[in-house]
Amino acid sequence: MSAVALPPLHDLLATARVVALPLVTRFRGIDVREALLFEGPEGWTEFAPFAEYDDEEATTWLGAAIDFGWNPAPAAHRDRIPVNATVPAVDADAVPAVLERFPGCRTAKVKVAASDQTLDRDVARVRAVREAMGPEGRIRVDANGGWNVDEAEHAIHALAPFDLEYVEQPCPSVAELAEIRTRTKYMGIPIAADESVRRADDPLAVAAAGAADLLVVKAAPLGGIRRALDVAERAGLPIVVSSALDTSVGLAMGAHLAAALPTLDYDCGLGTASLLAADVSRDPLLPSDGAIDVRRIDPDPALLDRYAADGDRAAWWLARLERCFAALTGETIETP
Repeated sequence: MSAVALPPLHDLLATARVVALPLVTRFRGIDVREALLFEGPEGWTEFAPFAEYDDEEATTWLGAAIDFGWNPAPAAHRDRIPVNATVPAVDADAVPAVLERFPGCRTAKVKVAASDQTLDRDVARVRAVREAMGPEGRIRVDANGGWNVDEAEHAIHALAPFDLEYVEQPCPSVAELAEIRTRTKYMGIPIAADESVRRADDPLAVAAAGAADLLVVKAAPLGGIRRALDVAERAGLPIVVSSALDTSVGLAMGAHLAAALPTLDYDCGLGTASLLAADVSRDPLLPSDGAIDVRRIDPDPALLDRYAADGDRAAWWLARLERCFAALTGETIETP
């Protein structure tokens, strides 16, 4: 790989648009997803680290956005990506309506361990997903590091009867993941790492520690498609590609990452446009027949105007962009 200099800041600001998209249901504690979009020579790209992330973490996301907008995507091995349904921490009776938004999806990821939920409600939600999907459907649960080791062990026992594909990030630390993996290994339920990859100083530490059976990889938090591919190759573990509740512009980055992997053993967490009540494209990356297309997205100007963030929020995002860009100054973006 070679390297090219960062584009000037004014090239990013020239087309920058900040949007605030309503969600179908509350997710990660938010009802509106904000994102900053801008256009590079290769197409539109997205900078959308969650608001609570500090500038150091957000700077990595900006590097990924610039990489996707200024560099061609790697060669693709496939043009359609199978995706999972995502079930937020809703009541069990709301599960069928959520799953209807993911037509053809054969896998569901169910959020558990939310701070405002109980294990009984988590069990009821997963039971409702199993009843809706039948015995052939695949179910994975995502705790977002919400349990300690004892809580995780108890919860996995309670959820095991629903034939789990894997449990994602049951505990926050690598050491805790290693311990819960040891404690529950006899149950045959794999442990996946997400936050321990994308929010770690060393994304490979969890693999080196033997703390996970597979890794969840996201392009933006790891600095772009090529850096994510490097992590996937060096980890030596099965990979699940996922996203961070992105607009269709951001999901396109994840789709190109999934397309570039030599093998794709698991359905990807790239169907989350279905959780948005509005998007920036008239032709969003929504699942059809359980998959999404591998393609870049051009936002619709009318939708950018309709869902434009208010002045204060737009100013906040533009200031964040400028701070993160300053942190990148002097660095380079990797390119083939």
